[in-house]
Parts: sequence; C-alpha cells; structure tokens
Amino acid sequence: MRVPLSWLKEYVDITLPVEELAERLTLAGLEVAAIERIGAEWDRDKIFVGEILEVKPHPNADRLVLAVVNYGRGAPMTVVTGAPNIRVGEKGHKVAFATVGARLIDGYSEEKRYMTLKPSKIRGVPSEGMVCSEKELGISDDHEGIILLEDDAPVGVPLADYLGDVVLDIDLTPNLARCLSIIGVAREVAALTGQRARVPDPVALAEGAPIDGQIEILIEDPDLCNRYSALLVRDVKIGPSPKWMQRRLTLAGMRPINNIVDVTNYVMLEWGQPLHAFDYDLLRPRRAGGPPAIIVRTAKPGERMTTLDGVDRDLTSEMLLITDGGGPVAIAGVMGGLESEVTEQTRNVLIESANFHAINNRRTSQALKLVSEASIRFSRGIPASRTVPAATRAAELMRTLAGGVVAQGVADNYPVPQVQRTVRLRPNQVGRVLGIDMTADQVKATLERLEFECAPAPDGLDVKVPLHRLDVEIEADLLEEIARMVGYDRIPTTRLRDELPPQRNNPPLELARRVRSALAGCGLYEAITYSFVGAEDQDRLLPPASRGDVSVRAVEPGPHLRDMLPCILAADACIRLANPMTPERTTMRTTLLASLLAVTAANLRFTERVNLFEVARVYLPVDDKGLPNEVTHLGIVMTGPRTERSWLTPEPEHQDFFDLKGVVEALMAALGIGDWRVEAAAHPTFHPGRCANLIVGDKRVGIFGELNPAVRVAWELPEQRVCLLEMDLDAVLGHVSAAVKFQPVSRYPAVVQDMAIVVDENIPAAEVERVIRETGGRLLRNVVLFDVYQGPSIPAGKRSLAYSLTYQSDEKTLTDAEAAKVHNKIVQRLTAVLGAQLRGPSGR
Repeated sequence: MRVPLSWLKEYVDITLPVEELAERLTLAGLEVAAIERIGAEWDRDKIFVGEILEVKPHPNADRLVLAVVNYGRGAPMTVVTGAPNIRVGEKGHKVAFATVGARLIDGYSEEKRYMTLKPSKIRGVPSEGMVCSEKELGISDDHEGIILLEDDAPVGVPLADYLGDVVLDIDLTPNLARCLSIIGVAREVAALTGQRARVPDPVALAEGAPIDGQIEILIEDPDLCNRYSALLVRDVKIGPSPKWMQRRLTLAGMRPINNIVDVTNYVMLEWGQPLHAFDYDLLRPRRAGGPPAIIVRTAKPGERMTTLDGVDRDLTSEMLLITDGGGPVAIAGVMGGLESEVTEQTRNVLIESANFHAINNRRTSQALKLVSEASIRFSRGIPASRTVPAATRAAELMRTLAGGVVAQGVADNYPVPQVQRTVRLRPNQVGRVLGIDMTADQVKATLERLEFECAPAPDGLDVKVPLHRLDVEIEADLLEEIARMVGYDRIPTTRLRDELPPQRNNPPLELARRVRSALAGCGLYEAITYSFVGAEDQDRLLPPASRGDVSVRAVEPGPHLRDMLPCILAADACIRLANPMTPERTTMRTTLLASLLAVTAANLRFTERVNLFEVARVYLPVDDKGLPNEVTHLGIVMTGPRTERSWLTPEPEHQDFFDLKGVVEALMAALGIGDWRVEAAAHPTFHPGRCANLIVGDKRVGIFGELNPAVRVAWELPEQRVCLLEMDLDAVLGHVSAAVKFQPVSRYPAVVQDMAIVVDENIPAAEVERVIRETGGRLLRNVVLFDVYQGPSIPAGKRSLAYSLTYQSDEKTLTDAEAAKVHNKIVQRLTAVLGAQLRGPSGR
C-alpha cells in the first residue's frame, strides 16, 4: 500500500518526523518497506512553479513553440518546447519551470540518467530554461507532454514545496486488510501518536429524482453477497479528473483514466471499499417495461463473459457474477464487464458498492488468474457497513467533478446485516501473556485509542469491536492490539518461570538430518523440488511398451502403493490439484524420480556432472476421497564424470552403478544399519542387468540402478549413464541405530591374508562376505573383495572370488598361527555352508 503523506494528513495530524513515524508503524506491524521522497532532488532555487504568459510559434520549426514563462524571479523567460499539450495562442497554464543549472532526468534516455540544464539554441532561437514533463522530474515515465498544474498554483514557489511529497510504501500482512486504505492507515497513525483520526460521514447533495423504481437489486445467494448498495448519478460529463486527483492516484500507484473511473479508484484507496461504475443506460431490465436490474448470482454452466481487459473468460458454477436482465455484466469483486463499461458517451452512472464473500472471491480470482486491486481487498475481508459511506463519497465527487446530478436515496439490499462483536477481556491476562503490568484503566485507554468501546464487566472488560475491525474475534486478538500499541520493542524480556516441558526425540526428523549429513559428506548436493508434477511426467519414467503393465504402473489407489518402488501411478489415479499454479504442475507426485530427472535435465544444460539427492514426501492415494498416505522418501541421481577434468584425467570415466552402490554403503554405515543387502532386480525404469533392490532386514525398502536408455531419451538427457535411487525412509526407521559406537584403534600390528575360493556363479558375493564375517569373529577387522574371475581354469557355472582378510587384536600382537587358525576356520565354514573350494591362500 502506497500512502502519500499529503493525503494522509487530511485525516490525521502528523506530529512525528517521517523516519520516526515509519519506525513506529513498522514496530506496530505495518512494515514500511520504503520511504519515497518526491521532489527531494529538485533544486529549490532553480525549479519553480511558473505561469505561461504567451505561446508563440517558432520561426523555424512547425512542431516547436516559444513559451514565455513568468517564474516569479525576475523577467519572464522564453523557452523552446515541443510539448503537444500547449498550443500557440494559449496562456495562463501553470507549469513546472526549470532554469539553467537545474539537475533533471534526461527525458530522451531509456535509462535514468541525470543531466544539468544548460543554455542552448534550438533551431536558431535561444532557450535558457525548460518547462518540464513528469519524466524529467522523476515522477513517472510520461514524456508525452509537460506537467500542467492547478490554476491556483502559486507562481514563484519552489516546485518542491508545491508538488513535493513523501510516500510510505507499506507491506501489509493479510490480517491488516483494514489498512489497505488511507483512512485505515490514518486510524493506526492516530492510535500510535495519540491523535484523533478525522473520519467524516460522507454526504452527497442529492437533487435528482428518488432512486426508487429506477433500479432493481436481487441477491440470489446472500451467503456470497450479504450486501449490495447502489447510487445513481445522471448527466455526468466524461473528461479528465483534476490534477490533484491524478497526482494522488499516481503517487498511490494507479493510472488515471477519466473522472468517473478515477473517482471509483480514489474512493477505494481512501476508504478501502472497491467500487464499480456501470453505464446505467446499458443495463437491461429483468422484465419488459421494468427498470434496469442488478442480479447477484453464481454463473450458469457454460456461461462466458468478456471482462474490461478484453479477455473472453470461461466461468464456473462457483463464481459469483453481477448480471442484469440479459446476462453477466461483471465478475463480482474481481473485474467489470466490457459491455457495460463507462465510455466517453456515458451520461448516467450507476455506482456499485457491495460486500462479497472473501474466500469465494479469492478462489474466483485465482481460478481466473485475475488479480485486481478490488479482489485483493475483497479476498481479505471488508466490513459490510462500509458500502453506503463509500458510495456516497463517490457520488458527491462525481457531482462536483463530472457535473452529475445525484438521485435521492440509496438502493440497498442488505439480507445479512453485519454483527458487531463484543469480546470479554480479563486485564490479568495482559500480564500473564504479554509480561506487561497494566491496570484496567490503562488497558481501557489503550484500546479506546483504536476506537474500541470498553464497558466494565464482572471479571474484566466487555470490549465492543469497531465494525471495521473484522480481524478481532477473541481475547487473544485484543491482547495483540495492546502489544502493538505499547510497542513490541518495549515488551520486557523475562525468563521462563514454568517448568521446562519434557524433551522428546523426533526420530523421523533426526533420520532425515542424518541422511542429509551423510549424503553431503559423499559429495552430493541437496535438491528441493515441488511436490507437484505434470500429469504425464510419471509415465515418462517407463518405456512406452511398459506403460500398460499394472505391476509397474498402478491404475488404482490403495495401500498396496506403499510397496511399489518407484510408485508410478496412472495420471487419472493421482491426486489432482483443483487450482494448479501452472499446467506443468497439476498432480501430487507419488515418486521423487520424476522431480529429480527434471532438475537433472535442467542442470545438465550448464554442467556435465550432477550429483543430487532429495528427502521429501510422496503422496500415495488410499482411495478416491480420503487423504493420501504421505511417506518420506529419499531420491538420488548421479550422472557425469566420476572426477573433475584435469591434466591428469582429461577424459575421466563416468559414474556408474557401483558409484551409487558406494554411496548406499556409506549411507547404511552412517545410519548404523548392519542388517542390509542388495539383490539383483529388474524394473523397466532401469537398465536391464544394472538394477538392484535394497533390502533391510527382510523388507525391500529401495531400488537403485542405471536409467533405462529409452527413459533417458524421454527426459531429453544427454547420452551418458544416469544412476537413480529411491528409498522409503519411513520403512528403515526401526533399523537405524540411535547410539553411535566407538572403539579404540589397536596399538598392535595387523595380519593380512588373501583367500581365493571357487563358488557357484549364482551365489552373491555379499552372501560369501556375510559368512566370512560371521565366522571370523572379533579378530576379523576387514574384508575386501579384490578380484572376480571366470575363465579356462574355472569350471563352467563357477567363478573365483579373491578376498583380502585383515586380522587384528586389541590385546596383543597376533602370531601367524593364531591368524591361520581363524583363517582355516573361515575356509571350513565356506565349504560347509556354500560348497566353496579353496584355490590358493597367501599371507603377507
């Protein structure tokens, strides 16, 4: 909300310096984001209010004229100008006049570039000054004509004194909707500075015929429109609004259009009540021979209308419309219709001032992607009591500025009157909640500054809430108002007196933190993506030939989805957003892989190596109506060179399945999970033969591998290996070790022995390692598989696995015999359990 100080002063006396006022407002919740000083850079001794005494033709140019300007400081000056809004023979215009040496903005530069005005000769005629446009003074980017001031502007006064202003740019949170108006801010300033706000009761001089019988108002849905008020102004003359109004609208961030439209915008900014002006003669009756009608109803199926911005819009049955006897003329509280807009031919105006349901208005605005100043205010709530005062104010301005005749009376349909709330406040709560000691009289005085009315009650005060304070409903709201008025910065710091609440762990949160820490230690970067994906994104995780396989692409919601990894669900079975942000994000994701692949594709345009992970939720629909099952998953994507390019490795190898498997091993170690293994798997998302399931305990909790080339092409990824993992973190929570165990480093040397065994080729190396570790006991410190061989010396269906085994004791130096005893025990166990045959041991 942009608040010109000159406008604000009409409703409250400003007794503080601007900087201090901004600080007080900010500490009271109205954050002043910026203070804009209009005219602060204008030279007081070089830029003045001037008066054009004469406009003469230029002797050497048809498009230039000579303006003789009196600026109150010596003899009048003649300047050359090409401004289109002054003509030969005119005089008496008040203008912004700059003399030689003035520092102005170059009006012909696209950038904001300052220049110093110098004497010049234009087409042979000397020019020692300038009549300025808004752009040259930094007011706006308008350079089409010079500024024409009001007729009563005092000649010779520094322009900074006459046209200068200060604008407070206030950032408002939704609960401060009452301050989306000059009067609303004035009430806050008055309360904070101990002044009284001057809020007049608008009165319009009504000399026209009574409005009864000239308009018919029907509200079909009072829940969505609890009040509709209208005033009629006849015989208006459309033209520009006065300069003072245009200037205020411009400073407040709105573009002047004409006197009728400007009045509606002006009153909206002043009172916070959006208005709309209909061309009364274009409104159609509900029945033949009857008066024009206003019917407030929801849209009918298939109904359409063209709004003021020229867009033909589809309407849904939830959208509230303003219609006449022939059809829609406005989208209630959002934007008017093109058919009934005010034009230069308009002579009679119907002023609409209504109150619409905040949530319905917000949904309509979002669905149409049409945010207006009116919808911003309606969607945050406006008191119904404000409709008639605002309409009356607008009618009087149209009478004085457009020569209209105001009809007597107000057409007011008010089916749901606004209820004035009364809230009980216990003064002792002020000290308990805020930590401030205040008497009942001090509390009463503080609230009365905000226009609350307080009356004694048995256990405190009965506080009558002003009609414009829709945000105050309960006692806590009143306590917040007291805190704002005292100042949050003045609330004393106190120590906690109560007993500390019991501290409870949050295992899921701690697990996510440990996962993030472990993966960052592995060199991966965390990605944070949207929970929404496109309707077809998840289908792209499968080759076209596999999309009909219900074992990998589910078509029905249900608890079985929890066991699918990755959970790829048909688009029509996913949870769809009623009002998506973009067409690319319409459904709630059921797997992290689509989000990560999209991010990877975007990043690979700028870098050749991407290592990312994400810890986030997926949303698995349980049935057609219930809430989804929200499960925390881990997703990983790795692609690109294994190491950065250097003179040692100009063409490094690319990451593959085993790089990702190494990350999995590091993650399991960091989480203290010992009972885990990987098993060969097959899934169409992954490359055949390069995919594995992650098993923790007896449960499959994840899947990882290299991406299927067909899927890689569908995601428009470069021709290189892409490794993916998706893991159900909730499923491993019970296996995570909460305690971190440490053991001392042995002071005694280790004994390293190698072992090569021949086993069936279908026996996983992980199973062999498990047997070795179980048998080796506490003396076996490390097992490393360093060779896998199949060849002429190995029987068919067999393979050779060579391991390096490290033995070490914490109490003494192991002898060769002691190490050999354990070593032989391992060989015997491998033979008994797995049918292994020893090829040839060696020690070092």
